[in-house]
Amino acid sequence: MERVTRRTFTVAALSALTLTAGTATARGGPQGPADARGRSTVTEMRGMWLATVDNRDWPSRAGLSAARQYSELIALLDTAVRCRLNTVMFQVRPTADALWPSPYEPWSQYLTGVQGKDPGWDPLGTAVREAHARGLELHAWFNPYRIARHTDLSRLTASHPARRHPDWVVAYGGTLYYNPGLPAVRAFVQQAMLDAVRAYPVDGVHFDDYFYPYPVAGRLFDDDAAYARHGGGFPDRAAWRRDNIDRLVREMAEAVRRIRPGAQFGISPFGVWRNASSDPRGSDTRAAVQAYDDLHADTRTWVEEGWIDYVVPQLYWNIGFPAADYATLLPWWAGVARGSRTKLYAGEALYKAGDPAQGPAWQDPEELSRHLAFAAGYPEVRGHVFFAGTEVMADPAGAMARVAAGHYRQPADPPH
Repeated sequence: MERVTRRTFTVAALSALTLTAGTATARGGPQGPADARGRSTVTEMRGMWLATVDNRDWPSRAGLSAARQYSELIALLDTAVRCRLNTVMFQVRPTADALWPSPYEPWSQYLTGVQGKDPGWDPLGTAVREAHARGLELHAWFNPYRIARHTDLSRLTASHPARRHPDWVVAYGGTLYYNPGLPAVRAFVQQAMLDAVRAYPVDGVHFDDYFYPYPVAGRLFDDDAAYARHGGGFPDRAAWRRDNIDRLVREMAEAVRRIRPGAQFGISPFGVWRNASSDPRGSDTRAAVQAYDDLHADTRTWVEEGWIDYVVPQLYWNIGFPAADYATLLPWWAGVARGSRTKLYAGEALYKAGDPAQGPAWQDPEELSRHLAFAAGYPEVRGHVFFAGTEVMADPAGAMARVAAGHYRQPADPPH
């Protein structure tokens, strides 16, 4: 039986938000061309990431009232509808915390400013209900291993699992992480994430690109003890680390399908698996980071083996960028996805459009529209996801408006 959560607001304007988590809601929202059964005949992913870490997209700052947080969330969902998007990847576990009443981890500090403090409402449950009411899918976005964006365990709330199990924790590059090499960690993070999958009718479960941390020059990720205990039988530490991540991906995929059949499980990895100079199967790129070697994420295998339902490589470079050309990477990923059950969507760097810190290509508001036009030549590419919510709403360069006008004239259903 699914857990039932009821939250009653003292703010009169929010009284209508009292909800029953885990109860499916009717789909509404704008309709495009329909078949005889009333469904849209256009099918493609049109997604938007909605990041909560450091209050990147929502809420705009910690400590806002429940009413203000709600209104900001609704504005973002309404913006997605206006842009004719159909899916929101909502970050609900940014730093080993929760945007729902979790029995395993504390309330996120990005809500109230104090980790563990009850915000007085249920953001994930409300987001699912309000997204569905607008015809949007809601994918719960989790970060598996990041604990805190600092290295002081004493700053975590006293009941935090990382404080109860300091042997699970590795400090690296100014950040605290759970150690992916410990089976107990892998079991716990899945338990914590799957609580939300059981409790709410989410349409998908989403991971981003943070597995083992991005390398920091001159620093070593100290997993010596875990490797000594669990690394037997592997040719080297890198192979063992990749197996740790492979196990997380496979186990999580199986659990999502078992707990909520029909929900999608997808991952948005760093856009370069390996450079061809490292592996002839890799892309013709010269990226400084390679997911396989540096993050120990064998993203190519996940797609070719069909372990995940969809992949959204972060192709955050412009067409013609010398080290990692969008026009090189997208065909490479299309080749990887060809014949696989895993659907391919392209992750798009909307946040770069019009940013003066970016190169000349990103000063042209048509750059992203060119990406979609280029991708149309590859049938394996089933849609696009845009980073992130703030830029979808503000659209300072008008790039999103051009995408909507030129490519999203009709609403579309996401692929299943």
